[in-house]
Amino acid sequence: MNENEHIVQGFKASAVAAGLKKENVLDLALIFSEKEATVAGVFTTNQVKAAPVILSREHVGSGKAKAIIANAGNANACTGKTGLNDARLTADLVAKELGVASEEVLVASTGVIGQPLDMDLISGAIPGLVETLSPDGIPDAARAIMTTDSFSKISMFKGLAGDVPFHILGIAKGAGMIMPHMATLLCFILSDIRIDAQDLKRALLSPVETTFNRITVDGDTSTNDTVLVMANGTAGNGPLSKADQRGFIDGLKTVMGELARMMVKDGEGATKLVNIEVKGAHSPSDALKAAKTVANSSLVKTAFYGQDPNWGRIMAALGRSGIVMEEQRVDIWIDDILIVEGGLGKGVEPEKRAAEKMSEQEFDLTIDLHQGDYQDRIITCDLTHEYVTINADYRT
Repeated sequence: MNENEHIVQGFKASAVAAGLKKENVLDLALIFSEKEATVAGVFTTNQVKAAPVILSREHVGSGKAKAIIANAGNANACTGKTGLNDARLTADLVAKELGVASEEVLVASTGVIGQPLDMDLISGAIPGLVETLSPDGIPDAARAIMTTDSFSKISMFKGLAGDVPFHILGIAKGAGMIMPHMATLLCFILSDIRIDAQDLKRALLSPVETTFNRITVDGDTSTNDTVLVMANGTAGNGPLSKADQRGFIDGLKTVMGELARMMVKDGEGATKLVNIEVKGAHSPSDALKAAKTVANSSLVKTAFYGQDPNWGRIMAALGRSGIVMEEQRVDIWIDDILIVEGGLGKGVEPEKRAAEKMSEQEFDLTIDLHQGDYQDRIITCDLTHEYVTINADYRT
């Protein structure tokens, strides 16, 4: 998909290098809807919430918005009243420059926690952001919100509401501090479909749960997690039928699912993407708990990196997960290679073939607990030396 395809009618975007990052790279993005858009959002459930999360949750409550401003390089988290005032001032400055109400501006940040936001840099850059707004500015905006990401993340979907075409475009950032609870690091989704705010909110929740809430890189939940979706109605569709609503939700799932996989693939230092499925669980919560425990085990993740089908680590993780299980009933596969049956290893030859599967960039780990009829899945990555290198000197 080339960059001029990253356009949704009625939306413009821009990005500048404001100086918030150490390098002279794009670090401040603006997205603007020419028409008032309905908006919905989900945010981190971390008890430590960044100032932009607090402000944007407040502004999203109206169900209407016209702009999103997002910066990288500074999370504006754990910055007290000053940080919240800075987030409000950012919204005020953008609103004044665009000629809209402050409540119509949503704010997001990502980067280092605990450092004050340099408002001189922000205020100095906003006029240029507004001046350079363009329908084809989305790719620049996607690059501007990156922190440790190695590539920008964009996904596009085209659908029909009745016989009227509509579009959904999503951008996201995220490579570390990824185990979202109701959101991911930063994700902004734009659509030209006409939909009211309550329907938009309902449409957002299910795709978030089955995509962003089913990935993990390192088991950490950010202070800044934010997913925002804006729909400006310029497609010109009529009221949505139930089939239309399902089609829109499917589109959101497609976009979010693609972005979620990109995040895990781009996990800090990651070399492998692993699809973990737990089936035969006693309850839905057991299936998810088991998958998350295995996916977040440092020992399991380093075994993925070493291409070692060390199934004992998987069994140990299951055993401490708190689920209903019986060791002697557990089966484990790497792709289609059965390496554990009835809680016992199948021997050297299957493990050798499993190790070959694990040398690939993507593989499946399937666990059958034989306790019931429930299943769930998590997408994760390996844990490498590079992850430690990136995070050991993140601030320096």
